[in-house]
Amino acid sequence: MDYIELDLKITPLEPGRDIVMAQLSEVGFESFVDTDKGLLAYVQKGLFDEKLLKQINIFKQPDFTINYHTKIIEDQNWNEVWEKSFDPINVEGKCYIRAPFHQKEDDIEYDIVIEPKMSFGTGHHETTYLMVKRVLGMDVQNKEILDMGCGTGILAILAKLKKAVHVLAVDVDEWAFHNTIENIERNDNLQIDVQLGGVETISNYQFDIIMANINRNILLQDMRSYAQSLNQKGDLLLSGFFLADKKVLIEEVSKHQLELVYEESNNDWTLLHLVKT
Repeated sequence: MDYIELDLKITPLEPGRDIVMAQLSEVGFESFVDTDKGLLAYVQKGLFDEKLLKQINIFKQPDFTINYHTKIIEDQNWNEVWEKSFDPINVEGKCYIRAPFHQKEDDIEYDIVIEPKMSFGTGHHETTYLMVKRVLGMDVQNKEILDMGCGTGILAILAKLKKAVHVLAVDVDEWAFHNTIENIERNDNLQIDVQLGGVETISNYQFDIIMANINRNILLQDMRSYAQSLNQKGDLLLSGFFLADKKVLIEEVSKHQLELVYEESNNDWTLLHLVKT
């Protein structure tokens, strides 16, 4: 099957790149690769509609300048192009995140095989890296875990590899839902519960650790539900937002007996670790 490669130059790069990625995924684009100046995005040739592309909201916003050109990627070249774009990630020398075509590394405690397709969360993005790094340093053994907005399922898989007693992975996106199930199968069919939906799916659960790598607005909207579903002294890991968003998030979490115990930023993307008091 032939694909269209869309090579986008985006100004300002952040947060423009992430907004473009989110909005393109809504019109059929299924794979993305970050570039120095923007983004490469891929869609099946038969689904590409340039008129529809120009109607995407961010293309019409005066605060962003977006230029692009297209080319056809023939079917026989697609796997090669995708493979060249996906480098394995080594997090803290403990977790190796790789595609199925990469060789396994020796002396790595947690080897995770991910084929991301169009789902968010390969470890390349700063927020996923920050979340993986933080989970690596936590004791999750025998704990109840929620991966909210699971994307590829990478955080859920890591939690289960670290001996969590039960892991629930939830995403509102159907593609992410199926991709998570596929990636669980790639990692020895770990026992992880995957559900399609939003925060309403967790109302009957209680967790020791909730991981939510989404975006500022969704985090603010769903904070009460996270707090209600978190056990006393439980941990809430939040990411998917910029350092400038920290103030408004801290104001919100303070309403729900959540105390900040750790924070870290990478290229302005930020992680907050909170505990329910």
